[in-house]
Amino acid sequence: MTKQKHSTRLLKWYQDNGRTLPWRKKGGAHSDPYVVLVSEFMLQQTTVKTVLNYFTPFMKRFPTVECLAAADLEEVYRHWQGLGYYRRAKALHTAAQTIVRNLNGQFPQKREDVLKLKGIGSYTAASFLALAFNLPETVVDGNVIRIICRLYRLMSPIGEIENLIREKASALTDRQHPADYASAIMDLGAMICTPKKPQCPLCPWQQDCLSRGLPELEQIPNRAKPTKKDKNGSVYLIFNEKKEILIRKRSEKGLLSGLYEFPWTDDGSPMVANASDSGLTVLHIFTHIRLTLKIYTLHLKQDISPIDDGFFININQLTDYPFSTLMQKVRIQASALFCG
Repeated sequence: MTKQKHSTRLLKWYQDNGRTLPWRKKGGAHSDPYVVLVSEFMLQQTTVKTVLNYFTPFMKRFPTVECLAAADLEEVYRHWQGLGYYRRAKALHTAAQTIVRNLNGQFPQKREDVLKLKGIGSYTAASFLALAFNLPETVVDGNVIRIICRLYRLMSPIGEIENLIREKASALTDRQHPADYASAIMDLGAMICTPKKPQCPLCPWQQDCLSRGLPELEQIPNRAKPTKKDKNGSVYLIFNEKKEILIRKRSEKGLLSGLYEFPWTDDGSPMVANASDSGLTVLHIFTHIRLTLKIYTLHLKQDISPIDDGFFININQLTDYPFSTLMQKVRIQASALFCG
């Protein structure tokens, strides 16, 4: 089958079966590039199902790129709570400010210019240009990698054949309907050519797939799973005599920067003296780290923070501050302690 027939079959399947999502339009590019930009940042390392719960409220609060650019970063963080990877929120905010202040509110339409925006890499640039402007960009994400490897029975480790995968994906990309094609091939991976139990009889490319029926189908593509490092740390719930709780704002560098948190350490070293082990723990999985935090409590008879950058707030005000998913887990796990 010719590559044009491949794309024609896929586009027909997409028109009949593709997902209806608030940031895409079937039949071409979305009319508002800002909508696509926000969705692309939210979807980085996050599933569509999760993003659907946050996209509409976020857009209601920040309906235009100008609104987002003018907003305070902490408010952006509050509306991002639950999505995780907060550096994406900061990068989106910075990108919006660049578009408004440096580009007069005009969204770039050249790859080299899109890549200059904060937080945008090769994949996001390609997806943004395809979906926002119907430009013939080849989108290569995890779904596309899986489809291409299975379609052509590419068994070598992904890291060794990245260029080959991109070459074959590019050759299949429909140059006349790139927005729909990008959405279609991502939907094919999300709905049909799934990691486990792929629905091969429903696939528009089933007749030409070299991996269909193979007993090792679910092992394609060949991914080397990174080993997660175990870390054990401590988190401290420190109360003053007014039963207020101590929090601090994380520095602007590194993971979780700019968010608020309870004092904690990821190596278990003590941060304050005389803290009591509550017997509670929290487990959180980062990309390459499995972190377990023991929860300690400390009740002070004064209002002076034992942590240099800490300050006390009323417990009822905790929801007014943007906390990471990790710290929200701590708050939920230790909720009974706040009533003591």
